[in-house]
Amino acid sequence: MFRWILVSLVAAMFCGAAQAGQEFTLMANTSPPYADEKLPEQGLALELVKTVFAQTGFTPKITIESWSRALEGTEVDVYDALASVWYSKEREQDLLFSKPYLRSQLLILTSRSNRGQYVSLEQLAGSRLGIRTDYAYGVDLAAIPDLTLVQEEQLVSNLLNLLDGKVDFVIADQRTAAMQLHEYFSDKITQFRVVDIALPPVERHVAASRAWPEGESMIAEFNRALEAAQKDGSLQAIIKKWDERYGGIE
Repeated sequence: MFRWILVSLVAAMFCGAAQAGQEFTLMANTSPPYADEKLPEQGLALELVKTVFAQTGFTPKITIESWSRALEGTEVDVYDALASVWYSKEREQDLLFSKPYLRSQLLILTSRSNRGQYVSLEQLAGSRLGIRTDYAYGVDLAAIPDLTLVQEEQLVSNLLNLLDGKVDFVIADQRTAAMQLHEYFSDKITQFRVVDIALPPVERHVAASRAWPEGESMIAEFNRALEAAQKDGSLQAIIKKWDERYGGIE
């Protein structure tokens, strides 16, 4: 009898461990509405990622840090993976990327007092552009003559710089801009406008450190579960819910 109880307890322990999955460190940075401790489910990107990982054998232990620390720490294998990262060839040297789970649209903002009409990036020559530190926009900003890049950790700082005349333009993710303009600048939102420069969309991925032994296995499982979640509509339902929370900008 005692032996049967012992065997049952051991079996239950192994079963519980299997259900819990392999824990790993998954890093994100404060970037509302995608990741923020103050938001429901820690943000849109993290809700999507957690939904997918729930159908895998991996359990993310999520930590939200500054973007620079999260990126650099994962690239050198201090952390296992990143939850929400844009692809670049440079990053691929150190990171294994999942298939994209979310697409974002980029836009360029200027002040309403700027009456210029802008349809191409080349027209930004000689101006000051607010960007976020270490972000891979997928645009060759270095090719624009005499363009000064003003870096800030958070978009809200770039928007303040635009109001204060410290930059002429700001490049931003559309969802992030809509949320932060309505949250922090609701009484000044008419002082901003979007210029007519079409930018390529960017896609968010989970990315594992190439030095992490389980990286390839985690990415493969994530991709499998992601495909299933996209087919059954569960991811799109989450995206729609978040997009309906915030108004747009003009």
